[in-house]
Amino acid sequence: MEEMRNRAWHGLPEAEVVHILKANKETGLTTEEAQKRLEYFGPNMLKPKKGKNPWVMFLLQFHQPLIYILIASGCVTYFLGEYVDSAVIFGVVFLNAVIGFVQEIKAVKALDALAKSIITEAKVMRDGKMITLPSAELTVGDLILLQSGDKVPADVRLLSVRDETIDESALTGESVPVPKKIGILPHDILLADRSNMAYTSTLVTYGQSQGIVVDVGTNTEVGKISELINTVEDLETPLTLKIQKFSTMLLYMILGLAVLTFIAGMMHDWTFGQSFVASVALAVAAIPEGLPAAFTIILAIGVSRMVHRRAVVRKLPAVETLGSTTVICSDKTGTLTENQMTVQNIFVGGKTFKVTGTGYVPVGTVTDENGNESQKFPGVSDCLRAGILCNDAALEQKEDGRWIINGDPTEGGLYVSARKYGMNETDENFLYPRVSLIPFESEYQFMATLNKHEDKKVVYLKGAVEVLLSRCEKAQDIDGNIIPLNEENVAFHVARFASKGMRVLAFARKEMPADINDISHDDVKSGLVFLGLQAMIDPPRAEATAAVAACLSAGVRVKMITGDHALTAAAIARQMNLDGAGANADLPEVMTGKDIAELSDTEMEDVVQNISVFARVTPEQKLKLVRALQVRGEIVAMTGDGVNDAPALKQSNIGVAMGKNGTDVAKEAADIILMDDNFATIEAAVEEGRCVFDNLMKFIIWTLPVSVGESLVLLAAIFMGSEIPISPLQILWVNLAQTVFLGFAFAFENKEKNIMVRPPRKPTAPIVPRAFIYRMLLVSAVMMAACFFLFNQALGKGESLAVAQTSVVNMIVFIQIFYMFNCRSLLNGFWTIGMFTNRVFWGGIVMMILAQMAFTYTAIFNKMFKTEALPSDRWVEIIVIALGCSLVIGLYKIIYESKAEKKSFL
Repeated sequence: MEEMRNRAWHGLPEAEVVHILKANKETGLTTEEAQKRLEYFGPNMLKPKKGKNPWVMFLLQFHQPLIYILIASGCVTYFLGEYVDSAVIFGVVFLNAVIGFVQEIKAVKALDALAKSIITEAKVMRDGKMITLPSAELTVGDLILLQSGDKVPADVRLLSVRDETIDESALTGESVPVPKKIGILPHDILLADRSNMAYTSTLVTYGQSQGIVVDVGTNTEVGKISELINTVEDLETPLTLKIQKFSTMLLYMILGLAVLTFIAGMMHDWTFGQSFVASVALAVAAIPEGLPAAFTIILAIGVSRMVHRRAVVRKLPAVETLGSTTVICSDKTGTLTENQMTVQNIFVGGKTFKVTGTGYVPVGTVTDENGNESQKFPGVSDCLRAGILCNDAALEQKEDGRWIINGDPTEGGLYVSARKYGMNETDENFLYPRVSLIPFESEYQFMATLNKHEDKKVVYLKGAVEVLLSRCEKAQDIDGNIIPLNEENVAFHVARFASKGMRVLAFARKEMPADINDISHDDVKSGLVFLGLQAMIDPPRAEATAAVAACLSAGVRVKMITGDHALTAAAIARQMNLDGAGANADLPEVMTGKDIAELSDTEMEDVVQNISVFARVTPEQKLKLVRALQVRGEIVAMTGDGVNDAPALKQSNIGVAMGKNGTDVAKEAADIILMDDNFATIEAAVEEGRCVFDNLMKFIIWTLPVSVGESLVLLAAIFMGSEIPISPLQILWVNLAQTVFLGFAFAFENKEKNIMVRPPRKPTAPIVPRAFIYRMLLVSAVMMAACFFLFNQALGKGESLAVAQTSVVNMIVFIQIFYMFNCRSLLNGFWTIGMFTNRVFWGGIVMMILAQMAFTYTAIFNKMFKTEALPSDRWVEIIVIALGCSLVIGLYKIIYESKAEKKSFL
């Protein structure tokens, strides 16, 4: 049976297919033979790749440098006997691990969803009888029947077809249902053009066919996509990678400072225990205990904001990744476009009319070429009437106000154009009741209906231009008069509409004898009157066009990757100015799946940067495109809704699935789900992602100087052999309290005005630019000087060590409070974003001051942290010194960072 595998079934004669599969076109397989094949080929279902053990997945959540620092912090605080603080730190570590574990468990559901997506029932011929079986029991060689509404249960070579169309959008990205026909096709023809095949998980929208199963399970086209998903490794997000690198650097720095402190203690003839305790104190000072929790909170707030902008985030780091995106690879149908076929032009009697409005909402007008609303012309009405009568769809308004089409989207668009002209399908069908029908068949490329009107019988036809035009002898002008047919003029307008990516349909009519009650193909072979053309397209969303422009201004390139036709894709890309060349420029260059197949990976990497439109691509090619961009150092966001998009969604740095029309497979493989399937929401999410990163950056450059400053204070004191200005327990208080009361306020900062004007950050750039590092070192140095000054002044006045240390703790806190103002904006002064735009900011300051009052004046805190009440004049000194430090830092930011910071950051 091995010869039955891996064949180009679409390129073989039907007889050869039946012979190779040892099948029977009349009776199907016998039950005995089917069972043998089921055992050999396996059940018709997908087997998800075996994942990691859940316990291993959970333990791996702790395998991060920043978590090592937190664990070390928890151990140190436990060693110092501070069991409550140690429990809190370990609680944060455990919570982070649980969150990561839950997210990873969700991610592995992608293949389960993929397997479920093809479980259906099938009508199968076995032992000469038609029976219904679960799709899992189908096997190679089975003869099956496909009817309207059926989900195709396996990959099938069609043997007979009757007016069948199949919606293959989930597999190929084709926006219009594909007509099926029998025959032999070239071996190298693209998947989307294999009209003699039906593929697993696609949907029969009309007609019926009979075919033979050629592939099942993992050998189907959907199965190949499953294998692609299995081969794709989960990528670390830019933020995760930068945090890991930053945390590793921080870990080495802390260990180095701790060793340096131990050596300094030994140099001062301290005992081993004293030196060890001093190095532990410095480690506590250097560890930013609140950093992981702050990251989680800021990301979570970003997730909440994105929900309000109709984007659901499945993985926390994905929030920031969108802000780092340099390229967005977007599907066309339904994301950049309305996914609603809309008539935009009508051609009747040598004149062209424009149709306004988009989608299935029957609101709009028919205007002349100058934009003036057209009067009602009999010829135009007759052309639109043909579109109504040669139609089996239904236009329906839902309770929520949405208009939908039940049936073929193209036929639905014809109803809408007629309504915009003041006509109604209900009235027309009443005035012109259908008597007989020639249904659409791919072989003939037209549909015809015989309709009765008063005492007359009229045949109306709708179909391909070249088919109807060859049968027409006359034409009808806009006033309804019969005129000579100008085929050259018609052909010119057909070409003009087609060059804009429109689908063009022709309409015709023929008077019939009043006593005729049935029509055949012979009745419409000739003698037709040409009524006109209707040109339609799935138009771009207005908000998506604006979003593309916003992305381009933000330095984020947008590439269209679609399974649709090249010309249609190019036309939409030009209307949206996808490449930034201008809406009036020539159509952009399009690379098709056939072109991609001829390129090596290296060649693909060279050309992918300069092409904006990729059409008729397969799932493997989408994956190849994403990888080529990533090799070039791009941070890639990929959108998709179908099964065919899942591998690329998983491979991309940020996968974005459609929530309304997306398959479960796409949603499970993605990081973010759009609730409205709209590209404009992606642009909004990029904006929010940049805001999240800005807020993370603000928190880092605000909190790290505390840890560094405290470390410098301790290190200087140890080297000088003096009393320690701040104890390890007091350091722990400062680090945790300032994160809880002050640091989380940064999560609520609004986005800055220039956020979508500056280009994306370079993927290779460090998490903290050089200019900010200089600022943090300045803050740490100023803090160290201020603390030593106040500490020595207190001791010089004969005050106790507890009072001096309490003064230092409050000095650090108030420097932090005033320094917050300098951190509220990365590139500008805090006044540019408004003093009171963040209420949490002011609430946090009030809470921190109240906490410091309790820390300084209540007995329980005095006993716990070895503090004492401060004299009232000390507060004046603290506030004046802290304010002075803030002014120094502010002047540095204005003078030095006005250029250096922007250059480094941007």
